[in-house]
Amino acid sequence: MSFEAPAPDLSKILAAWNDWERGEQTPGKVLAQLKTAGLGTVIQQLVDGGWVPER
Repeated sequence: MSFEAPAPDLSKILAAWNDWERGEQTPGKVLAQLKTAGLGTVIQQLVDGGWVPER
C-alpha cells in the first residue's frame, strides 16, 4: 500500500499564512500547516512552469 499525498489546498495555504501575519500561530505550527496543505507542491509547479514574480 502506497501513500499518495492529496492535492494542494490553496485555501488552507492562505489561511495558514493569514494566521501567521496576524500573529495567531507560532512559526513551527504555520510551517507544518503550509507543508500539509501542499505549499511545496505549489512552489515546485510554479518553478517547473517558469513563473517569475512581477516587479
